[in-house]
Amino acid sequence: MGINILTGLQANSELHIGNFFGGIKPIVLRQEALEVGDELYMMVADLHSYTMSIDHSVFYDQVLNNIRWYLAAGIEPGKEGISLFRQSRVPAHTELAWHLSCFSYFGELSRMTQFKDKSKKLESSADSVTVGLYTYPVLMAADILLYDVLYVPVGDDQKQHLELTRDIAIRINNRFEEQFPDGVFSVPREWKAQLEFTEQEEGVRIRSLSKPENKMSKSIKDPKGTILVSDDPQVAAKKIMSAATDNEAEINWNWNKQPGVTNLLQLAYLLDDEVSKHDVIEAWKGKTQYGELKKHVAGLVEAFLTDIQKKVASYSDREVEDVLRIGEHKANNKSRQTVERVRKALGLEK
Repeated sequence: MGINILTGLQANSELHIGNFFGGIKPIVLRQEALEVGDELYMMVADLHSYTMSIDHSVFYDQVLNNIRWYLAAGIEPGKEGISLFRQSRVPAHTELAWHLSCFSYFGELSRMTQFKDKSKKLESSADSVTVGLYTYPVLMAADILLYDVLYVPVGDDQKQHLELTRDIAIRINNRFEEQFPDGVFSVPREWKAQLEFTEQEEGVRIRSLSKPENKMSKSIKDPKGTILVSDDPQVAAKKIMSAATDNEAEINWNWNKQPGVTNLLQLAYLLDDEVSKHDVIEAWKGKTQYGELKKHVAGLVEAFLTDIQKKVASYSDREVEDVLRIGEHKANNKSRQTVERVRKALGLEK
């Protein structure tokens, strides 16, 4: 019996390189190691997308465009065991989210760091904090539990939500253990096992180029610190050359003392498939020319964006929609099995 893997990204936001290397690239690498019986579910989380205010008039096109990035990154939807689909086209996601919400506690949702951070930003703007923003970790739990997923390669900012998913699944399995001794749900592996599975020592979290104490994020108005995957390659290179560093006058890997320099070193190995993290750290260790490091990374960024943007432009809307239809058929079949099991546990069906 194989293993099931799921990953997903929001559909409305324009992707930046942190999304690409933290969310897309690890799963692209994993597909090469898929064995017979393994299932890889690639989900565009469009229902999560409007927990915050968005422009709904362009939403559909944004979804298709994000799918193009999956394809351009190397996802092979025609390969056995790979499904690419939109969350909104699989009704089981919203049904299971309701069931799970009745086994989730107000206190544990209130402790979610992302909700606290995002709600603070909204409080200082014209937008209001929605119930959807508060409860979306439960929908994320449903996304994972629908597909008997053991592995969820996500960035470390989602660690808390993964832990919540595990807690809810274990809680329900214990509640209905007599009826379902093997469990209502498969419980995803703990965080350490997730990192080992994706062969990472730590979650990828690319920092802002201008404020390296913060993660790179389009939700923060930080154009100089963020490289979008759609940025002009030469403009992106200039952002690297203007990146904030420090006054240490020596290149070392140290997130606490030298977050700006360490961020550049991280980009140097993520953007170059020919080198490892260790190779990059050793090659630059102790050197004093920050400008040379910036120039090296700027060249890598420019080459990366030039290549992948050409690939993205090659996919038509029709090609993308055809890929989605196939994946959504498979996702609906699998998710229905899980929902039927949950309904029986809850007494909604015999």
